[in-house]
Amino acid sequence: MVSSQNQQKAKNHFQTAGHVFKTSFNTIPNDFVYLGKEFSDDWKKTGYYAAGVLGLIATDKITTKAFQNIEKNIDYRLPNLTPHFLRNSKNMWINNTENTYLTYPIIGIYLGSLITNNEKGQFVGVNAFKAIAYSTLITQVTLKTVFGRNRPEFPLNTNTKGYPFTNNNWDFFNGRENAILLSDPKATGMPSLHVTTYFALAKVLQMEFDNYWVPYSLMTAVFFSNVKGHQHWVSDMVVGGIIGTLIGRSIVRSSWKARGILEKNKNRRISLNYIPKFSSEFTGLKIVGTF
Repeated sequence: MVSSQNQQKAKNHFQTAGHVFKTSFNTIPNDFVYLGKEFSDDWKKTGYYAAGVLGLIATDKITTKAFQNIEKNIDYRLPNLTPHFLRNSKNMWINNTENTYLTYPIIGIYLGSLITNNEKGQFVGVNAFKAIAYSTLITQVTLKTVFGRNRPEFPLNTNTKGYPFTNNNWDFFNGRENAILLSDPKATGMPSLHVTTYFALAKVLQMEFDNYWVPYSLMTAVFFSNVKGHQHWVSDMVVGGIIGTLIGRSIVRSSWKARGILEKNKNRRISLNYIPKFSSEFTGLKIVGTF
């Protein structure tokens, strides 16, 4: 029998919440260290990605026109989940039909985990909110301002919308005029904030729950529910997907390191043993894996 002195004392609700908040706050610098390592650990791979993005930009007129033909055949909207008292808010994550299908479930995960004293669920909720915050900071505030790319006309090769929409796929480095945190068509093409955030959230949920199908299926359904409203070049969306994935992975890896999970995963090794087997029923090589 293990003595009660050697048993780890269970945390109460306040201790768990405090631990999650303190750990998540303290890992903020490390989140960005891991994000930097995503680019610096393999410069060759980063170079391939950069070359690929450049190639996508060069072919954007072709790919975006083809994608617009798909867009016009997708016409559905999800019911509005926003409570009436929040519908005057300018915050796109609490007062926007498709986005609320992401933020409200995340709020539910966190609050439910808070009530049930579930530490992992609280970390998932906080990491998901980090994904939204970092995506906004990196994409909406920083990269959109640096690239200053104008969005494409819909459809391309027309001037139905006019300035600042463009038919020139090399229309970069334009100045932004309005508040950088709010949505505005001028100089806000690359990368797509929606795609960045959706992929960051999907990656956080996928890694934390070890499930690809649910988070990525949800993100796809939410994205296409208002696909016409996004109005991006294809390369804008691809860059958003790459950056979002790196943001989500960096957040979780940083969190796992602080929680002691990363080292456990590193120490796990899959061992394969190849055993020849001969019998009246089977002759061949038997592979036994231990992990």
